[in-house]
Amino acid sequence: MKPRLAFFQKHLLPALVCFGLALALAQTEWLQTIENASLDVRAKFRARKFPTHPRDDVVLIGIDEDSLNNPAFGRWPWNRSLHGDFVRLVGLLKPSVVAWDILFDDPHEEDGRFAADIRRGKIDIVLGGQGAEADLGLKPGDEAMKKFLIAPLTRIEGDRSAVPKYEAMSVPRAPLAEVADIGFVDAPPGPDGVLREAPLVVQIGGLIYPTLSLRSLMHHWHLTSDQVLVRLGDAVVIENDFVHRWIPIDRAGNYLVNYRHTLDGFRNYGYASTFALIKQRFVDQKPVDLTPELGGRILLVGQTADGLTDFGPTPLSAHTPLVLVHANVLENVLNEDFARRASTAPIWFVGVAMTAASLAFFSDRKFFWQVTFSLGVPLIYSVVATLSWVFSSVWVPVVWPILGFGAAQIFMVGRRVLAEQRAKDQIKGMFGTYISPELVKRMVNSGVSPQLGGAEEEITAFFSDIQGFSSFSEKLPPTQLVELLNEYLTVCTDIVQEEGGTLDKYIGDAVVAMFGAPIALPDHAYRSCVVALRVQQQLDVLRAKWDREGDRWPEGVRQMRSRIGLNTGRAVIGNMGSRTRFNYTMTGDNVNLAARMESGAKQWGVYAMTTESTKLACEKHGADRIVFRPLGRIVVKGRTQAVPLYEIFGFKEHVTATMSGCLELFEQALAKYYARDWDGALALFAQSRDLEPCVPGRSPGVSSNPSIVYLDHVAKVKLAPPPPDWDGVFIMAEK
Repeated sequence: MKPRLAFFQKHLLPALVCFGLALALAQTEWLQTIENASLDVRAKFRARKFPTHPRDDVVLIGIDEDSLNNPAFGRWPWNRSLHGDFVRLVGLLKPSVVAWDILFDDPHEEDGRFAADIRRGKIDIVLGGQGAEADLGLKPGDEAMKKFLIAPLTRIEGDRSAVPKYEAMSVPRAPLAEVADIGFVDAPPGPDGVLREAPLVVQIGGLIYPTLSLRSLMHHWHLTSDQVLVRLGDAVVIENDFVHRWIPIDRAGNYLVNYRHTLDGFRNYGYASTFALIKQRFVDQKPVDLTPELGGRILLVGQTADGLTDFGPTPLSAHTPLVLVHANVLENVLNEDFARRASTAPIWFVGVAMTAASLAFFSDRKFFWQVTFSLGVPLIYSVVATLSWVFSSVWVPVVWPILGFGAAQIFMVGRRVLAEQRAKDQIKGMFGTYISPELVKRMVNSGVSPQLGGAEEEITAFFSDIQGFSSFSEKLPPTQLVELLNEYLTVCTDIVQEEGGTLDKYIGDAVVAMFGAPIALPDHAYRSCVVALRVQQQLDVLRAKWDREGDRWPEGVRQMRSRIGLNTGRAVIGNMGSRTRFNYTMTGDNVNLAARMESGAKQWGVYAMTTESTKLACEKHGADRIVFRPLGRIVVKGRTQAVPLYEIFGFKEHVTATMSGCLELFEQALAKYYARDWDGALALFAQSRDLEPCVPGRSPGVSSNPSIVYLDHVAKVKLAPPPPDWDGVFIMAEK
């Protein structure tokens, strides 16, 4: 069977089937209910753990328990003359609009008084209305509506068939509708009874009208109907000289409410307490503190007391005052804080691709790792989905992707169990162990087979890596690349072994070695420094050879350099791996630190870097033959203590007068740097830069050096000086 066909049948096809079935099930009502419930959990988590401060623009005036118990107001529903008094008093504070999430659709003898007070208040009022059957309300164009303020939206684009449609409307009658605008409070819950979406428009008699939230915003921003464009399935676009908003809606004109606050999260005041405070201040002329600052704000008047009828379930609570729906919509729009649904297609394609890859990858891996992957991916995905909602308000579906992924993992486990059962009788033995060459003599002399385990010893760890290997390796054919690597690695290995070091392993172009084990070497630090310098010298010879060979090698090869990192300290040395496959190697924090020296050498513009522990041990056994240059102190990734760094500068007999001058100026500049004398440091580093042995543009493969690195760094700290407790330590953010 061809590889591509085999991959399709064994891995891709099962992934397609599992995710296809999961996506199909996602269209069913019961799975949508579970998905919606998962969003509710995320919404509650965000509101509880990541609360935000509400805007001052939206203020709730609640018909709360205290208001209902106020004897001066009487029993609910109150006389409309009381609401007229309230409007007249609130008008003194000049809110931008007062929106009533309360229906006044039944004519009342006090409507005239209420309407007169609205005129006297001189503020914009939006009263609640709702869609109705033909025989229960008014129809657009009825004679009774000719003087009403209510007007439909005129700029509508898209198919209106999905917009909720009513033949008539139940709205306040004249004279209220002649002095107050009307916004529809229709907010039907979802299939599971939870109100997650709120309509911004409704359709009555073929015309499109704004709901209470949108009508309130129009008054707040002084919008006319022609300044509101409704693109069904896209957005409500609001534009005038002062505001521009793009409010996402679906084909039905529904807006996905980005719930952030419960009642306590908004600025809310009781109806009775607000009434009393304003009356005392402006009517009774008492010097009271007017806590409700209502000027220029949107006031939402609605029911908030338990026991009243205008309550329902939302993602934040099973018993929510529905006036909070309008409040959250208003705040979303004012903040441009919109919720969005993640696109299904990318999730489906990524899920199928990752699942197919996992089916192929884990088919011959340990069962433990498969189980870890199978449990870890859904967990990580759920966390990502939660964070997407918390920080970006993106609704990432959770249920059907995890269902598809889980089904594929179950399929993989079942297939694997069957395959392993068939192969059980074919297993006759185990793989042989691979033993490093350094242990062969010890094993022969001891007569004991190698065993897992290790002991702590002091060694010097050696790491080297070719600079820019990836950039030129891709330009070479495989045979020529192997030839190049063999030539380079032979030189490095020969030098390591000549100085008594032990080759640990090759990692591509990297060489890992140790000095001081398995054979003890008292001067292992000195030997490792000698190797570092000898490798650099031999690379000079190789570069010259490759350069003489001309176009056979790309420029990157002819300028090839190697970075080396060393560290001396205690490490665990021994046989490590599994019981059937292991290697004699080193591990521990000091080994990791040596690796950091190699990777960090690039940041300092050097090609052989070591720690202070190696320097001190080298000087103890090698006298002053090796010359070091101090580079500074850093805290490497994964550590908390600062480590002094040094460049292995060269053999003393090879250090010229110019190089000595460079070292002297560099150390003086470093002292100025630690003393926070930025100008002095810059001047001295500029002088040492001209004496550096490795100079960009002059030395092959060199792009920086320590003087250049410090010139750049000191210039930056001069512009943004460090705090007073600064000790000159660098924090190494990368490995």
